[in-house]
Amino acid sequence: MYILETKDLYFSYPDGTEVLKGINFKAKKGEMIALLGPNGVGKTTLFLHFNGILRPTKGEVLLKGKPIRYDKKSLLEVRRTVGIVFQNPDDQIFAPTVKDDVAFGPLNLGLPKEEVEKRVKEALKAVGLEGVEDKPPHHLSGGQKKRVAIAGILAMNPEVMILDEPTAGLDPLGASKIMKLLYNLNKKGITIIISTHDVDLVPVYADRVYIMYDGKILKEGKTKDVFKDVETLRKANLRLPRVSHLLEILNKKDNIPLDLGFTIGEARRELKKVICGGKYEV
Repeated sequence: MYILETKDLYFSYPDGTEVLKGINFKAKKGEMIALLGPNGVGKTTLFLHFNGILRPTKGEVLLKGKPIRYDKKSLLEVRRTVGIVFQNPDDQIFAPTVKDDVAFGPLNLGLPKEEVEKRVKEALKAVGLEGVEDKPPHHLSGGQKKRVAIAGILAMNPEVMILDEPTAGLDPLGASKIMKLLYNLNKKGITIIISTHDVDLVPVYADRVYIMYDGKILKEGKTKDVFKDVETLRKANLRLPRVSHLLEILNKKDNIPLDLGFTIGEARRELKKVICGGKYEV
């Protein structure tokens, strides 16, 4: 059984703009999935269906095999299970202090004060923000704000965490730190689903990939299999990871037979086979 699934999902905004066009998406418990696509293809709109913020025009969203219901009580349970971290943390962080912001969700669940304090402490520790509990969030860096937003979701003890462009606006080091944090949370059992157009990070972390374009899923599968489909990547206005592009050029322009590698480690192994084989001068 899939923990999260959509079946033939369609969605149009009130002005008639059709954004989602028959989306079929599946996530197993414990997976880390990347939804790849350029801006404006419907990734954020799809994510807003995953915990009931938006309701499909047609089709359905299933959580643990059961269709989502849209009454208040049912949606509260959905949002306990599926948490969303928005692209801009300023859209999500509003309390005067970090600890107040992280405590907001658990307090709304009606949990005892002691349990709320425990969850806040554990969530801030998990994201590496111990010691900033009393700071105003607007005094923090962009990367720290992302971590506060993630901590606010973690304090709800979700089974699924959805992150819309989690590395947007961050420098390379900050982006790497956020992805490592998500990787570690995933290893603890949380299902992680991210949207991104950063193809260099995805092969390092994601188990499976969906490619989205013009409101449709063009391809899905294991990360390596999807990235080998260069034609579909480029049809979706995406590129190969930089290291893969280098291997592709060596293959096509220098007639060096190399399999595509998608991480530095994979590229190193491919190049080492050629160099150590003594067939080419280096």
